[in-house]
Amino acid sequence: MKLHSKIIGKGRPLIILHGFLGMGDNWKTLANQYSDEGFEVHLVDQRNHGRSPHDEAFSYELLAEDLKDYFEQKSLDKACIIGHSMGGKTAMMFATMFSKKVEKLIVVDIAPKYYSPHHQDILQGLSAISNAELTSRSDADELLGKYIKIKSVRQFLLKNLYWKTKEKLALRMNLDALKANIDELGKSIPNNLTYDGDVLFIKGENSDYILEDDHEMISKHFKNNTIKVISNAGHWVHAEQRKTFFETSMKFLEV
Repeated sequence: MKLHSKIIGKGRPLIILHGFLGMGDNWKTLANQYSDEGFEVHLVDQRNHGRSPHDEAFSYELLAEDLKDYFEQKSLDKACIIGHSMGGKTAMMFATMFSKKVEKLIVVDIAPKYYSPHHQDILQGLSAISNAELTSRSDADELLGKYIKIKSVRQFLLKNLYWKTKEKLALRMNLDALKANIDELGKSIPNNLTYDGDVLFIKGENSDYILEDDHEMISKHFKNNTIKVISNAGHWVHAEQRKTFFETSMKFLEV
């Protein structure tokens, strides 16, 4: 599969993998900062997201294989990888499957464990948008507001809107495939897979995605791990505390 990406800057390759229902462009501001520090930043859209191809099949093994194909297409021997949420699971899977291709790994607010499905309201809201005849972004926001009360979450999701025709708005993601494979989204990294390189886990203080009880499992898969907690941040820690996130990640990438 040929993934879509936006490449910013020149230097050490750095791949950034977005979370569920996101896209590479969500990380554009940080990408510009990393490029200023000497990185060639690849903002990748994962399958069924953004401008990348749609496919009925969806699993972390496939997402990792997609990324391996991307390395070959871009002639990348090795790269640093940052992955948030779903992208963090992809990054962990990729590192355990293709360890020689990973220089440094940063996993943002996700553990290798199983998560039960918890995006039902979001998927219902996006389905309502997909089925409606919308002609303005404000109409889409109003409709989504019936399902999601937090404005920042709606704004994040509505970045997927685009003008399919001059009169009709549509969503970029493959919503049907993502809904059909929602159980795959929560799956854990298989017990037998490990990665011996350095890994930084960044957790938002107010997020419950990484708990104290998860540290043992993290260490079983990634023995050389460090966990950093960023204050006053939730699951979207990189957006909520961008300055601290950038400084924390750069400290790790520079070593």
